[in-house]
Amino acid sequence: MDATTPFRVVASERTRNWPEYAIEAALLGAFMLSACAATALIHHPASPLPAALPDPFVRRALIGIAMGVTAIALIYSPWGQQSGAHFNPAVTLTFLRLGRIEPVDAAAYVVAQCLGGIAGVLLAYAGLGMLVSHPAVGFATTAPGAAGVGAAFAAELAISFGLMSTVLRLTNGPWARWTGLACGALVATYITIEAPYSGMSMNPARSLASAVVAGQWTAFWIYLTAPPLGMLAAAELWVRHSSPRGVRCAKLNHSGSRRCIFRCAAAPEA
Repeated sequence: MDATTPFRVVASERTRNWPEYAIEAALLGAFMLSACAATALIHHPASPLPAALPDPFVRRALIGIAMGVTAIALIYSPWGQQSGAHFNPAVTLTFLRLGRIEPVDAAAYVVAQCLGGIAGVLLAYAGLGMLVSHPAVGFATTAPGAAGVGAAFAAELAISFGLMSTVLRLTNGPWARWTGLACGALVATYITIEAPYSGMSMNPARSLASAVVAGQWTAFWIYLTAPPLGMLAAAELWVRHSSPRGVRCAKLNHSGSRRCIFRCAAAPEA
C-alpha cells in the first residue's frame, strides 16, 4: 500500500497492523526512558550539573534540547516512518477526527501508547533506581507550577494547539520533510519556556506513564483534557480553512518506503 492508494479495510488487513501498534508503544517508551534519564542527570542532587548550572532556565534548556533531539530521532527513525510517529493519544485522536485513521486502529494506538509509556518509565526505574525516584526527579512527572491550575490548563491548551497547527501546516505543504525537525524544536522550546507553568506534557499518555509509576496524580485531569482539546481545536481551524481532504496522511514523516496503514489522500510533496 502506498501513499496514493486509499485505504481499504478488511479483516485480514487489520490483523496485520499489530506491528504499528507495537512500534507506537516502543516509541513512547523510548521517549519516556529518555525523559527520565535527562531529568535525573539535570536535577538529581548527586549529579554535578545542578551545582554547575544554578540557573533553572539553563537546566530546562538542556532537558529541552535532549527531548527535542529524542523526538526528532524517533520521528525520522524507520519505526517512526512506519507507524507515523504519533506516540501521543492527542495526535492520534486528532487524525481520527480528520478521517485519516480507522477507529479501531486509533483505539489500538492509544492503548499501545499508554502501555508503552508506562513500560518506559518502569524500565528507567529498573535501570536507574533511586536516580529517577528521588523527589527532585519524581519519574519526570508533570504538575502545575506556581501560577496555578488555570495557568497550567491554558498553557497546555496553547502549546498543544501550536504543535498540531504546525504539523498540519507542514505535512500538507511543500515543507513536509521538515515536520520532524519543527516538532523537535517546539518540544525543546516548550520545555524551556512553558515547563514552569504545567511541566510541559502535551501528551496524556506521557503524563499517565509518570503518574502511574510515581503515584502522583496532581491535577492529572489537565493533561488528560487540555492536549486533546488544543489539538482538536487546531484541526477544526484547519478543516474550516481547507477541508479534511486537505490532510494528506496521519504520518508525521511520510518519506521512505515503509508501509502506511492510514487513509492517505495523496502523496506528500518532497
